[in-house]
Amino acid sequence: MGVGAAAAVGVAGCSSSPAGVDDPSAKASQRAKASPIGDGSTADAGAQPNQPPKPERLEPGQRPPQFVIFSWDGAGEVGNGLFPRFRELARDHGARMTFFLSGVYCLPESRKNLYKPPNNPVGASDIGYLTDAHIRSTLENLRAAWLEGHEVGTHFNGHFCAGSGSVGNWTPEDWESEIEQAVSFVTEWRTNTGFKDLEPLPFDYRKELVGARTPCLLGQDNLLPTAAKLGWRYDASSPGGLQMWPKKRQGLWDLPLQQIPFPGHSFEVLSMDYNILANQSKNTTRGPRANYPDWRRQATDSYIAGFDRAYETNRAPFFVGNHFEEWNGGIYMDAVEEAFKYIADDKRKDVRVVSFRQFVDWLDAQDPEVLRGLRKLDVGQKWRARID
Repeated sequence: MGVGAAAAVGVAGCSSSPAGVDDPSAKASQRAKASPIGDGSTADAGAQPNQPPKPERLEPGQRPPQFVIFSWDGAGEVGNGLFPRFRELARDHGARMTFFLSGVYCLPESRKNLYKPPNNPVGASDIGYLTDAHIRSTLENLRAAWLEGHEVGTHFNGHFCAGSGSVGNWTPEDWESEIEQAVSFVTEWRTNTGFKDLEPLPFDYRKELVGARTPCLLGQDNLLPTAAKLGWRYDASSPGGLQMWPKKRQGLWDLPLQQIPFPGHSFEVLSMDYNILANQSKNTTRGPRANYPDWRRQATDSYIAGFDRAYETNRAPFFVGNHFEEWNGGIYMDAVEEAFKYIADDKRKDVRVVSFRQFVDWLDAQDPEVLRGLRKLDVGQKWRARID
């Protein structure tokens, strides 16, 4: 993304809706030019619409923009309206996000025997399966999200985090099998569901898929060789990263969730809704209702503190992970929305709320020497015009 284009699509502070998203004639044109792939679950609709301009290189000594990436693990719409809620929020602010889709959310439970998870029973899934109605809603939201300019990554399938079948124990070959199955569930949903009245997902998923986040942030070391083999460009699975400029691991950009200030505590918390919950209600998703107002404010303030620290100092990208869940009365969804609105304030023309894919496009366009200089800046260290 160009660093100085305040009016560009995908730049926080641009209040206009993405061109063509709500235009029926534009939708008809998109359908007409799409070429079906396979059974018609997906289609090649050409270049993704509503993308930022070609990234520009920072000049030596030029202050970098503040990148912020909001991402969603699972990305299933289960009737609570959270997927369209945050699509609308992004649209209102000219922002883009990344949706890490769990492949089994496109697979009916009646066909679960098609899923053969590594080191787990056939059809097993620790996140279950969606109803047919919720699969439909998920597919409709994914299609709309891509046309609005968002990224569709993967959160793999069964979300196994414990025991011998945990993804933390998977080999590169296990990951390859899991990825191939995730792709097949997305690209063959029409066959598996029998739905004939839904529009295809308007992208070639094998080309669209360039990054992921693993379940529970486990197994990255053995995932990376497979991800590199598949030509992926980044991975967002590393736990406990610092608010510093990223570097590559095994050829992929390593984009970890980050330790951010946790108001009222001497320690920092990981920049994901579940990790804030774990420190507030001790892993139960239904804590005492009397605590919800204070917990909501604390979560909001934590996100804002993380953003402010980066924005006012080293300008490291700020990564926030979320789930479409109503834990503790939905306070984390309210908190991330409030923080989003603060971050995407129109007054901050140098803030870019983008997807991971758009961010790595920008990284790859930069002078490596400039990026090396930025990586020398520690957490909270002030950016300066010349970095030795």
